[in-house]
Amino acid sequence: MDVPRPKKSKRAKWILGGAGLAVLMGATVALARLEPAAPGVERATVWTDTVRRGDMLRQVRGPGTLIAEDIRWVPAVVPGRVERKLVMPGTTVTAGTVLAELSNPDVERQALEARRQLAAAESDLATLRSNLESQRLTQEASVATVRNQLREAERQARAAEGLASKEMVSSGELERARDNAAELRVRLGVEERRLAFTTQSMRSQVSAQQSQLGILRTLIQFQQRQIDAMQVRAGSDGVLQELSVEPGQWVNSGTTLARVVQPGRLKAVLRIPETQAKDLVVGLPASVDTRNGIVRGRVVRIDPSVQNGSVAIDVTLEGPLPRGARPDLSVDGTVDIERLTNVMYVGRPAYGQAESTVSMFRLSPAGHEAQRTQVKLGRGSASTVEVVNGLKPGDVVILSDMSSYDGSERVRLK
Repeated sequence: MDVPRPKKSKRAKWILGGAGLAVLMGATVALARLEPAAPGVERATVWTDTVRRGDMLRQVRGPGTLIAEDIRWVPAVVPGRVERKLVMPGTTVTAGTVLAELSNPDVERQALEARRQLAAAESDLATLRSNLESQRLTQEASVATVRNQLREAERQARAAEGLASKEMVSSGELERARDNAAELRVRLGVEERRLAFTTQSMRSQVSAQQSQLGILRTLIQFQQRQIDAMQVRAGSDGVLQELSVEPGQWVNSGTTLARVVQPGRLKAVLRIPETQAKDLVVGLPASVDTRNGIVRGRVVRIDPSVQNGSVAIDVTLEGPLPRGARPDLSVDGTVDIERLTNVMYVGRPAYGQAESTVSMFRLSPAGHEAQRTQVKLGRGSASTVEVVNGLKPGDVVILSDMSSYDGSERVRLK
């Protein structure tokens, strides 16, 4: 038997449909207004620091090496072949210690030739002196002969004058006697001048030959020094740091063979990044970590040029050196620039530079989220940087590189 069903009202259907549509539209609008979920970051992978107010010490740091203040480079004075190495690097040496021996037959041949030339020049000098002395004696004999002849002529002239006064000789004979004496007087003057000239010429020729002998003796001394230089010596007291030759090797003149250093007088050469070197001046205090102790020092030189993105500075070390400090030892150095009083500062972030504005993530009070904020940085140090604006003391910020989250305004810490 069929039971009649009650008919539903059309109005109720419209009401239910309208309500469902309204709920659907409201849900769509609400979902559209929701912000995207913040990306998550592992808390253990981020590096954070707290903003502080107080005194900040500005420093710059850089790696470097220890080098000797006194370095003596030992060059090859003459070309030659290395015969022997007598000392190994690391050995304490004196100025006269022979480091290596060279050989060069040409140098020895030149020394022998110089000695031969000296012997020949000495023989020539002896012959010259003998010949000149013979000429001088001959001229002295001539002077003596003419002088005797003059004296005889003067006696005859006086005798003729006496006889002429008694009219025992003629006037012609008297005049001849007088002319003969006058002629011999002139000849004596000439011969005496000739003797003086011969003597002076003898002195000049002997002096010139002696000068030639002096040059040859100097040449022999030079050649002897060349031979002695084939015994390569240290030249100063210290420690032999390097001897870069091997037996049988040929070296040219001027080639550096060895290096001798004073191990007790070292300085540090630091390489400071060029972005941090603008405030460096000579005289600033510094400290050098030798990994076996820290030594205080002071900046004494700043390289005027930049090489490979860094500026080299020399730091003289004050006080005793730690054990194990030696040339070419790798070190780390820190230079104190200035102390800033009553400033806000935080650890130096991995991104951004001093005197710039950077985006940093500041942690919420609960520490579960971090919100991006613009921070103006001031003067920087090796590990800290001044905060000018954008943060306040007590804020905790992320210093790690967050460039992979540039599209997010906040992150969740998991």
